[in-house]
Amino acid sequence: MRRARLKRLIEVKPVVRILEAHSALSALIVENSKGDNGLEFDGMWSSSLTDSTSKGKPDIEAVDVTTRMHTINEIFEVTTKPMIYDADTGGIAEHFAFTVRTLERTGISAVIIEDKTGLKKNSLLGNEVEQTQDCIENFCDKIKVGKKAQITDDFMIIARVESLILDKGMDDAFTRAKAYLEAGADGIMIHSRKEDPAEILEFARLIKEFNPKAPLIVVPTSFNQITATELSEAGVNVVIYANHLLRASYPGMKNVAKTILNNDRSFEAEKSLMSIKEILNLIPGTA
Repeated sequence: MRRARLKRLIEVKPVVRILEAHSALSALIVENSKGDNGLEFDGMWSSSLTDSTSKGKPDIEAVDVTTRMHTINEIFEVTTKPMIYDADTGGIAEHFAFTVRTLERTGISAVIIEDKTGLKKNSLLGNEVEQTQDCIENFCDKIKVGKKAQITDDFMIIARVESLILDKGMDDAFTRAKAYLEAGADGIMIHSRKEDPAEILEFARLIKEFNPKAPLIVVPTSFNQITATELSEAGVNVVIYANHLLRASYPGMKNVAKTILNNDRSFEAEKSLMSIKEILNLIPGTA
């Protein structure tokens, strides 16, 4: 039921809002948060960046699929909303087939793989570090292998186009997106390092003219002034807030640790903390 829910949400909602979760506790926040405007998150994003960072490891695919599945199983034990899984490059095609089977069996709704090769480098670094984009033929083959490996119609394989990140231009991004959809990808994720969303909006226009039904996913980390509603009006189906809960937690913990040391007691830190009673009431069944 959880696995099938994402595809249904994309079909019926103007825009699907997804927030990063790197632990069961952060996933409960995603599950239960509701804005004053009545909006809530529709699902969770399992980010390779935040999952590895929460374990104190670099974001270079050092945390393997089995280890990440432990975290996801903990999340799934206490939540109901669907999850999209960040698989970086997906590895070689033969390995990606097994990843697809594992994710699908676990109940994950979709996997996103990016069209790069070699050791993982964070996309927002762009051309500051050496990043190599896979050729279209190889990446299409990987998509086909993944689609052949899946068992249900519920599971989605989404192709992430890195052309704009690597300054290769709109023509290259659009050419790749068309090829990936024709190879069987269930949707396209487009990424950008620019604060101005203009190139994202232009890409959305091109994709929707080519295939109006193809789900389009964006991660507005850099171009964060545009709203999910505005992106929806441009043709975007899914908006992922990809690392915000982890980025929020670290400053808070660091500040409390420093406050305790500065005052040689915890009294001054209390104003920054939730009460013990709130913690006990946070999760049902806590004594």
